[in-house]
Amino acid sequence: MIRIELDEPTLARTRIATSPLWEVLTSLFVLQRHPKEAPWPYTAWARHARRVLDEVPATGPARLLTVGLPAPDFLSPLPTSAAPTLADQLAELRATPAEVIAEQIPRYYDPDDLPGWLGPFVTDRRAALDRLADGIEAYWDAAIAPWWPAMRAALDEEVLHRARALAAHGPDALLADLHERVRWEKPVLTLVKPSEQQFTAVDQRLLLIPLIFSQGALICATDHPKIIAVSYQARGAVVLAEGGPSSAPRTTPATDRLAVLVGRGRAQVLRALTRPATTAGLAATLGLAPSTVSEQLSALLTAGVVHRRRVGRRVLYGLEPAGVVALVQLIGDEPASASA
Repeated sequence: MIRIELDEPTLARTRIATSPLWEVLTSLFVLQRHPKEAPWPYTAWARHARRVLDEVPATGPARLLTVGLPAPDFLSPLPTSAAPTLADQLAELRATPAEVIAEQIPRYYDPDDLPGWLGPFVTDRRAALDRLADGIEAYWDAAIAPWWPAMRAALDEEVLHRARALAAHGPDALLADLHERVRWEKPVLTLVKPSEQQFTAVDQRLLLIPLIFSQGALICATDHPKIIAVSYQARGAVVLAEGGPSSAPRTTPATDRLAVLVGRGRAQVLRALTRPATTAGLAATLGLAPSTVSEQLSALLTAGVVHRRRVGRRVLYGLEPAGVVALVQLIGDEPASASA
């Protein structure tokens, strides 16, 4: 168990942010935990990612992120804004000051007896950081970027959902419903993990980072002097099974009963709306133009099978009523059999 005692100022400063760099880190953890075959919905993505690591030499340095565990946080710095790009985070990684490296390494290793992979970050810092950043960028471009638009849309919806809960009910309610392996018994936040650690956060900020690649794993980063960060599994990991360069529709209009009933475009939107989403989020997830999605939503709204609710500056769409959810699940998930 990892137990984190949070004082009131830290709890009151709870924030949520996404992190492409942490997605890279946890995606490598998925490959490491499942050397032969990753479970669904990571299966197809993992096969592709392994080919990338085997066939694209430029990705090699990215493996350093999981070579030595635990590892200093400077190798995967915290997001400094709510939704940084990978380029933003890699620029921060490349610019890591020598004093930050010198401060963090002794928490994990004897500075006089560093492992070979870590030594260059002390002896030739700029070159080592550039190699790592270049490797991460090459890995991202080939292994994650094809899935990123759908991932980003799912993460946007996750952040919106959590931010709404935080604003409406406060951090206590948010932490109590974060993840099945995160327990909140004020003032202690417990992460259910094999290791035994305990931290106290005094006058800091709690940063929550939802991750598509978490696969239920939880990361706790405590090296930053003002922030304690905790990752958790975001909803929407199914996009890894549905997106990417080799994906194809699971059903065709001829065999898709929901498409036969309402049309292929509206069937796509209805399936995606089993989880509330914005127009932009749906467009990114489905690979359609926003105008096309907007047209389909307008028709579904008129038919009364979709509702629209404003949350701050954004508009979320969802299925309405419960019978439509059942229709999507019972008719839309499986194509009609050839003998039906």
